[in-house]
Amino acid sequence: MLEKSNLFNEIYQQPEVLRRLLSEQHAVIAALAAEIKRRDIVHVVIAARGTSDNAGRYAQYLLGAVNRLSVGLATPSLFSIYKQPPRFGNALVLGISQSGKSPDIVAVLAEARKQGALTAAITNMPDSDLGQQADFVINQGAGEEKAVAATKTYTSQLAAIAMLSAELAGNSEMQSALGRMPEVVSATLHMNNAIARVAERYRYMRDCVVIGRGYNYATAFELALKMKELTYTIAEPYSSADFMHGPLALIEHGFPAIVIAPAGVVLPEMQEFIRTLRQREAEVIVISDDDATLAQARIPLKLPQPVPEWLSPIAAIVPGQLLAMHLAAVRDYDPDHPRGLRKVTETR
Repeated sequence: MLEKSNLFNEIYQQPEVLRRLLSEQHAVIAALAAEIKRRDIVHVVIAARGTSDNAGRYAQYLLGAVNRLSVGLATPSLFSIYKQPPRFGNALVLGISQSGKSPDIVAVLAEARKQGALTAAITNMPDSDLGQQADFVINQGAGEEKAVAATKTYTSQLAAIAMLSAELAGNSEMQSALGRMPEVVSATLHMNNAIARVAERYRYMRDCVVIGRGYNYATAFELALKMKELTYTIAEPYSSADFMHGPLALIEHGFPAIVIAPAGVVLPEMQEFIRTLRQREAEVIVISDDDATLAQARIPLKLPQPVPEWLSPIAAIVPGQLLAMHLAAVRDYDPDHPRGLRKVTETR
């Protein structure tokens, strides 16, 4: 039974993981924010791989849009293979890794520390090699994640980044909205039965595109990754803007396109994008809390509670997790052990 799988249980643990993170990690995040301000840091370099890299994409938008920080993703092979690390200067170097074990990610923080840069880690294993290289360690506290596909560790990484942004901004409204996210995610999990029915429709789908923009550019990448690793579907992520520059030629009658389009400043652009997909006869699956946007979809997946756009990725990925899980189940794949994958991947 799917309900007995580790993946199912870990998806449903997400509200409690978020509650624990919000209550237990405020002090260390406040201290990190204070040090960023004390050092007058304006640039952040993030080292991550896989799902954690997608959390880094969220940080690029959030820390940039809200906190006006310049955020870049590190190139770990410059440190581990080419042995030519760039100069960090007065930067925050942030490692994101659920296991904290990947040598190339650890190497980025080790070099940053050697150069005297401020280092921090978001990890589910605070005593890991990565944690030992960090001046500040944000413990995700998600508990053991037994399924290969990351779910609760991803949303807790997003929440940790959101907590840092709110603390840097000193914005009580942001902090209040963040405090409601465990209940929002809990409500979003009620979409499970509807999504299980949708999965039956796509039993034989072999490829699709996943589209997001702004904060939910990260969601597009993470949803596509879940589709790849759990269902072996060729799922390619794009921003809606990039998709118009060539990949639009992929669209033909019935081609599946999953669009993440919650309410926010990018919604009008996403609505226009959906209209373009419909004109080309794509099969459009929309994840949104906006009724007018959902009305354009072939398959509407309504987020039950609206949230500020900057927090929407924490909720918007949940339907994607459920869809990938149920699609794996209807194809008789093991949701806990995708073929050829291990829980911890150590790249160099």
